[in-house]
Amino acid sequence: MGIIKKTSNLHAFIIRHVLKRIELTVEQQQYFCSLLTVKQLLPKQYLLEQGQICNHETFVCKGFLRSFTIDEKGNDHTLHFAFEDWWITDSTSMLQQIPSTRNIIAQEASVVLQIDKINLDQLYKDIPAFERFWRILDQNSAIAQNQRILNSISMNGEALYKTLIRKYPTLEQRLPQKHIASYLGISPVFLSQIRKNLAKGENK
Repeated sequence: MGIIKKTSNLHAFIIRHVLKRIELTVEQQQYFCSLLTVKQLLPKQYLLEQGQICNHETFVCKGFLRSFTIDEKGNDHTLHFAFEDWWITDSTSMLQQIPSTRNIIAQEASVVLQIDKINLDQLYKDIPAFERFWRILDQNSAIAQNQRILNSISMNGEALYKTLIRKYPTLEQRLPQKHIASYLGISPVFLSQIRKNLAKGENK
């Protein structure tokens, strides 16, 4: 009974998310939920590993996930992260069915809902409104990515950091400093100095 109730709560959570963007009948909501699977992740557990083919769109119900790639020198580069009520995937790998160039890992204990590529393609055919739903998500993602690129060109390290933390106030409690630094494209040492300088300014 507890598992059924928990799944029902997860479905209610994702349906609220969807209905902010498109309209669905009760039957369509139920059909969508029938295509979803629940996955629980432990801290540091991989959802996707570099080299695997990504076959799922993943919605974060609880927890925090990070997307990153490892370069030839073994350096870890944070690409994206996902809070609750966010989606995370490797769209290129999923759409083209090619090996992923990134990893997706749970930074903390997480619960996600997933829909696989086969069911997603069927969902588009059965409920065309979902094509609009994912188009909205993709457009918002593209806008955010473009803004991130513009910021990286026009801002110095301190401005980048302040902008990021202003936008995501809880990020520092959920993501280690080294990963925040790699997301910003600066060294952990430089980020540490930025934080110290800002702390000094606040204490004056």
